[in-house]
Amino acid sequence: MHAALKREGAECGRRRIARLMQAAGLQGRHRRRRHVTTVPDPGAAFRPDLIVRDFQPDSTGLDTRWCGDITYVPTEEGWLCLATVIDRPSRRVVGWATTSHLRTDLVADALTSAYRQRRPAAP
Repeated sequence: MHAALKREGAECGRRRIARLMQAAGLQGRHRRRRHVTTVPDPGAAFRPDLIVRDFQPDSTGLDTRWCGDITYVPTEEGWLCLATVIDRPSRRVVGWATTSHLRTDLVADALTSAYRQRRPAAP
């Protein structure tokens, strides 16, 4: 809206246009559609936080704390989901898995890959 008014020669600020549009109940169009990536399962069991959000690396405890991340990579064929398992003390990727969907299998495959790669000692 601001760009259109500016092209027509109207002298007005972007924030004023936003404020007036909000007051009128209007929204601007977004350039990109929002991509819904995660849908939580309302029936999932509660899992306790065993490390109490302490992510500080401990150089003496290799393979004692792993964390993970999921990212989405746009490709010509669609989205590629990548799950990684990272060893906190060494900051190395110890396991990973890719697929075209975001399901529990992806994370389970990444954890299995990490376990086979590192063979951590039993607690």
